[in-house]
Order: sequence, then structure tokens, then C-alpha cells
Amino acid sequence: MDVIDPHPSNAERLHLLVQSARDTPMGKLLRRFWHPIARADKLKAGTSRGLRVMDEDVTLYRGLSGKPYLIAGRCAHRRTFLHTGWVQGEELRCVYHGWKYNGTGQCTEAPAEGAETAKKIRIAGYPVREYAGMIFAYMGEGAPTDFDLQRKDEFESPDYIVIAREQIWPCNWFQQVENSLDAVHVSFVHHAGRAGPFGEAISQSIPKLEYAETESGIRQTATRSPTNVRISDWTFPNFNHIITPGRTKDEPWVHRGVWNVPMDDTHTLKFGVFAIPKQNPEADREMLDYCMRHVDYSPAEHHEALFERREFPSDGLIQLTPAQDYFAIMGQGPIADRENERLGKSDAGIVLLRRIFWREMDAISAGRPTKAWKKLDRPIELPTPVRESAST
Repeated sequence: MDVIDPHPSNAERLHLLVQSARDTPMGKLLRRFWHPIARADKLKAGTSRGLRVMDEDVTLYRGLSGKPYLIAGRCAHRRTFLHTGWVQGEELRCVYHGWKYNGTGQCTEAPAEGAETAKKIRIAGYPVREYAGMIFAYMGEGAPTDFDLQRKDEFESPDYIVIAREQIWPCNWFQQVENSLDAVHVSFVHHAGRAGPFGEAISQSIPKLEYAETESGIRQTATRSPTNVRISDWTFPNFNHIITPGRTKDEPWVHRGVWNVPMDDTHTLKFGVFAIPKQNPEADREMLDYCMRHVDYSPAEHHEALFERREFPSDGLIQLTPAQDYFAIMGQGPIADRENERLGKSDAGIVLLRRIFWREMDAISAGRPTKAWKKLDRPIELPTPVRESAST
């Protein structure tokens, strides 16, 4: 097997890939982009949630108007969690001593200290916006960058049923990003337990691989036969757009978006969007009901069933594929051991991915501009593979 040298692969260089704290090169890079942080329907008006995103505690809340806000996780006073407090109007009051903050992080009231003290207190506040059933945040410095990079036509079209999901996986975010740029795994991982519609359609043939850096990320092409060509449109730094089969051969293929957002070095906020083509009112109602029954599935909650008893979910559209990915990725441990791996020619996508991230982090460390990533002028066509008559 040909072994590829992906870069000077020393421990320090590889460790840069898995970090996300604000003072790390990767953390600085990631904070230049919008990231999903919560499923929108999980946050009702007048409620709050405590989250950990990119190694920071933050507080997500909705004002009584329904508008979402994101501020620091702890009160400036005695450093207790803010999400345990009360939403009052469009502001959040701390449960401990009543200090109140608006959506920018400005303290507007410190009852025992007085108005002059409150004026001097400000905690972090971050821009947020809702899209495709998720709440996104920009946690970088200064004005937020353009949100268009995240957008896909299928997630906005009235011709699709759009469903979002949210999971937490107890492993590093970057090995999940690498999985998106590993087309060969589909031939094996998605036959674990059983082959669902996805595994059956793609087959177990070994694909010919092509990778190209684009203005928005990486285009991955996996050709298994002239009629079985799968393309993934991966957007920098952590978003993959693919299509997968419906529940049956008669149902249309589904556009799927997958985001992997670091909570910390050993936990990932994993978000998905399903954009399912509409058919007719009756079929659409049935599909929506079906999705809502299955969308809360998280393989991390079935870890023992998967690893100890090899029990995979029967649902093939929403549950089986992430369970199979979880089964493989969690086998790498909380943080993959990249120092002892042996990369081959089939890992060209992973090699390219790492080189791009190292290049961008090097630019930040040297004070140079990074690449100006932008949405493609013309979307990448994602063809529907035709099931091969025989596997090889």
C-alpha cells in the first residue's frame, strides 16, 4: 500500500486539529464562521438553555417576543450559571442576586449595587440567527461574517419538508469531519448490522476517488460505476451536504446537511437537516409524522446496545446511518490516535482536509489573511447513484 505523508505529521501539528478553545489556532479559525448551536424548536419563548460551544459556557435564551439571544454562560457577579435564572421580557435575570442582562451582554440591573454599577458591567454577547430549524451563532470578534456560506437552496425551498435534529457525541469533532471526507467508509460502515437504503444504493464496491478544493470547501466524487457516482459538497469548516435514499426505492432521495460543532475536545454538537421532496398532502403529512417520531434518536444514548449487543435501529432513513457512523467513529476513542495511523491512497480526502486546515491556521498564526471562503455561484450537482447489479 502506498503511504501518504499528509504534512509534517508530528504530535504537536496533529494536536492542533482537535482543539477549539478561543486561544488556540483552531479556535481562532472556527470563530470566523457561523455555527449551529441548538435546534430551534427545543427553545421556547421565555426559556433558556446552558450550552458549551467551542470550549465556552454560553447561555441561549428566547425573549418573550420569541427572539433568540446568546450571552456568556455565567453571571459577572459570583459566576453562577445564567440559564438557571428568569427570562423577563427580552432580558435574563440571574437567579443568585438578580443581576439582569440584555441580549448584548450588557448588565441592565444590579439590585443591591445600583444603576451606576450595572452600567459598568458587560459580559459576552453574540449574534444569532435561525435557519433551517436551527439556531446559529457567530462567536468571533467584531462584525459577523456573511451567513450565505451555510445556505443551501433545498433547505429554503417550499417544495421540501425540512426537519432538523441535534445530537451530542462523546468524541472529538474533527474525526467526524474527517468521516465526511472518507468516501470508502460507506462501502463498509453502512453495511454494519444491516444494509439500509443508503448502504444498498451505494453498494460495497470500492470507488475511484477525486477531490477538489472549491471556493466554499471541498468537492468529493466517489465513482463506483458509470451510473453510481456519489458527490459530497463539503463546506468549510464543518458542514457536509449530501443526498441519500428515501425509505423505499419509490421515495425520492433526500438532501441532508451535517454540521459537527465542537463542544470541547471530547464532545461534539452534531446537527443534521433533512430536506425531503414533497409529494402530495397525504404523503407529506405521513412523512412529517414519521420524521417527528424518529428525529430525537441519538446513537450515544444506545452506546451499550450498539457495542455490546450489536443492536442497530430498524429505521433506515433517520436512525440507522448515524448509528453506523457512531459505531465506527466512537471506535477511534474520544480523540483519534493520528500519530499511529497509517494513511493510504484512499485517504486522499482526509489528507487534503488536514492540509487546508493547517494552511488556514498557519495564516492566522503568521498574521496573514485566510482564504475568503464563499458560497458557490452555482451549486454542485449531487447525482442520484443507481444501485449496481452486483457488488465487487
